Amino acid sequence: MNYFAILFALLPVLVILVLLVWRRTPADIAGVIGWICAVLVAWLYFETPLTNTLLISLAGVVASLPITIMVGSSLLQITIMKEAGAIDRVVAFIKTIAPGNKVAQILILNLGIGTLLAALGATPVSILPPIMLALGYSSFVAIALPSLGYDALCTYALLGIPVVVFSNFVGLPVNEVGGYFARYMPVISTCIALSMLWLAGGWKLLWRGFFPTILAGVTAGLIAIGMNAMGMVTLTGIAAGLGVVIVMLGYLKLSGQTLRDQSLMTEFDKSTEGKISLPAAMSPWIILTFFALLVNAPFLPFFELTFNRWIMPVTIIPGSPEKLRIFWQAYFWILVSTLIALPWLKIKKTTLRVSFQLWLKRAPRPMLASAVFFSIAFIINHSGKNADWQLLEPANNMVFVIANAASQAFGGFYPFVAPFLGLLSGFISGSETSSIAMLTAIHLSTAEKIGAIGLLVAAASGIGGGLASVISPAKLQNAAASIDRIGEESQVIRVTFVISLVITTIAAVMTILWA
Repeated sequence: MNYFAILFALLPVLVILVLLVWRRTPADIAGVIGWICAVLVAWLYFETPLTNTLLISLAGVVASLPITIMVGSSLLQITIMKEAGAIDRVVAFIKTIAPGNKVAQILILNLGIGTLLAALGATPVSILPPIMLALGYSSFVAIALPSLGYDALCTYALLGIPVVVFSNFVGLPVNEVGGYFARYMPVISTCIALSMLWLAGGWKLLWRGFFPTILAGVTAGLIAIGMNAMGMVTLTGIAAGLGVVIVMLGYLKLSGQTLRDQSLMTEFDKSTEGKISLPAAMSPWIILTFFALLVNAPFLPFFELTFNRWIMPVTIIPGSPEKLRIFWQAYFWILVSTLIALPWLKIKKTTLRVSFQLWLKRAPRPMLASAVFFSIAFIINHSGKNADWQLLEPANNMVFVIANAASQAFGGFYPFVAPFLGLLSGFISGSETSSIAMLTAIHLSTAEKIGAIGLLVAAASGIGGGLASVISPAKLQNAAASIDRIGEESQVIRVTFVISLVITTIAAVMTILWA
């Protein structure tokens, strides 16, 4: 085993970890330094031509566009809604829901609505932190809980992009591979929900809300299994989010608790209620939901058109075209829904100009973080390829080195390790999708060598990649930017890192038992 190769393969990750956790460096700056390190390691140690390395970085930026532009578009949408008074109106309404019941409020907002928003590509880490802050939660909790909620059904976020990418890599239909992910969901989503309560109120709040939290988490997980069985995988997040909200409201009703109490509204809340109606305030999200259903419903022709026909490939790395699919991507419909909703928001030109100015202040750094971490992932994935883009020596590939070392070290216990490799690559790239792209082929070949179920091992790694959302520098900085707290994400990651390890361990135990 070449320990120097392992050390250098992990060096970009180690550098980023040190910068984020110890030096408390902002995510975008840590990412740029990590990218420089990855370029140098790939070029000087793993014998990747410098020109190739830079082109690989560009391919990573292009591959990041569905996420990067979505970060920018969701920040633009939430900024416009905030300046138009729509967010204040939504907050005023949410304040009246489950008054005095912090458990129900957290579950409805971060697990239910958070999952729904993630499925629509509306990014809970952009939208929910301002709402959490307005509800009286600390900036730490306002950043951490939406990021943690993103994890709950991360595989089905952004209209099911991660599971769709997985199906493309393994060459099987989405509905067939979706079951490997769905079987984890009841346990993982419940663990996420319990972690939310612990972050917000410690063990006292966790024990107080144990039953409704189990109810909400299992509901989300069972809906994921059911949607897979019905062949509607890409709409899983929408159904699960709505399901959690409905079940929690039903729980409150059956337990005799108050569902809504307008007496808790402040004078400011009442004034916002008079300025804009709730449907008008939520119009961007309502319109976005309509278009998401339109382009993803299997019984309509639009999915076939926007996803399979209008793929718009861009080839930078020979043999590995990046399919843009602009008219299917979440960011496109976020922009469209925002534009269409402007008349209902009754926004003035001066307010719109202020919104753009704030957006220009908030968006560039989270967008840079998203793009640069994709570039790092691509460098690691394609390292070792010569001037003709051929990988003649597998030992020159950083992913191969890391995965091969893990398989040699753990042998039959490799399925236990796979979720942690997914967590690691998800941390690097900030995306479960990129984590799946980086590791799926290695997991399949390694599982075949040790006699494990390859699809399950690869799916478990994807689960780990999804759990990286709560330690993803890009997502945490996105959340911090939405409440003008850039820099505080480094404090959040120190706590959420432990949570991600605990839940990943649970996923790893499930994998070793099933594989």
